[in-house]
Amino acid sequence: MSTLLLSHPACLQHLTPAGHPERPDRLRAIEAALEAEKFQMLARVEAPRAALEVIALCHPMDYIEAVRDATPKEGIVHLDADTSMSPGSFEAALRAAGGAIHAVDEVVGKRAANAFVATRPPGHHAETARPMGFCFFDNAAIAARYAQNKHGIARAAIVDFDVHHGNGSQEIFWSDKTVMYCSTHQMPLFPGTGAIGETGDYNTVVNAPLRPGDGAEKFRDAFDSRILPRLAEFAPELVIISAGFDAHYRDPLANINLDEADFAWATQKIMEIADRHAGGRVVSLLEGGYDLQALGNSAAAHVNALMRG
Repeated sequence: MSTLLLSHPACLQHLTPAGHPERPDRLRAIEAALEAEKFQMLARVEAPRAALEVIALCHPMDYIEAVRDATPKEGIVHLDADTSMSPGSFEAALRAAGGAIHAVDEVVGKRAANAFVATRPPGHHAETARPMGFCFFDNAAIAARYAQNKHGIARAAIVDFDVHHGNGSQEIFWSDKTVMYCSTHQMPLFPGTGAIGETGDYNTVVNAPLRPGDGAEKFRDAFDSRILPRLAEFAPELVIISAGFDAHYRDPLANINLDEADFAWATQKIMEIADRHAGGRVVSLLEGGYDLQALGNSAAAHVNALMRG
């Protein structure tokens, strides 16, 4: 089986204001990086649309419809100071969520070894009924809940190494003992959540905040000492990665000093847990990463680690 790569041209049509960091060129940078010869073995598939009923596993239907109805006929509208919509945004969001659930189908169905979903908009800041931080729907949360409902996965885990804390994923699963949420992130930083003491109602939230200026040593220690032991203890049957690459030293939105090798290392460590407990089932979803060179190189290192198994 091959590693599956999902994307869709519609995700380039989610337009943001001039100068906005979450821009279509992010996907173009990843596409260019994955054109290298070593990635020719990837199985490449266009992300389907998610049905609204599947998105409603995590978000109320009236919220989903409100986001749909906010889509402008032309120009750009702002849902908050950071989060905006263009005419193509809702379609892009459906493809991002659809890519995540199709990846779950293919990986759990053993038609793909694992998967990377290179779509936008990202998802991990979207709360149950609130868009924020460039996000409309929480793709990782939807994927986890879909895996439970469709495929009978009893315990799913989300591992988030985006430099910003995934407040949406944490909020959605705060009172759910069947989904573990683990995150390394810079603190203090947007959105202001993710303290060590935030553990959820069933101790299934694991936060390992990093200080501004931290680098590989502190990042790897956070994984080794906090995240990986708890993940192994939870013994997930599916691991979803919220793969943000904005902890890279080149990224303009934060102050963590990682490089491509650190993302490859984290990917490999997550895969080792998945091999032991989840039959190797890993679905990775693109979140942040705003320096184009760093994003392309880091995504390539991440995908290369997925392919090497």
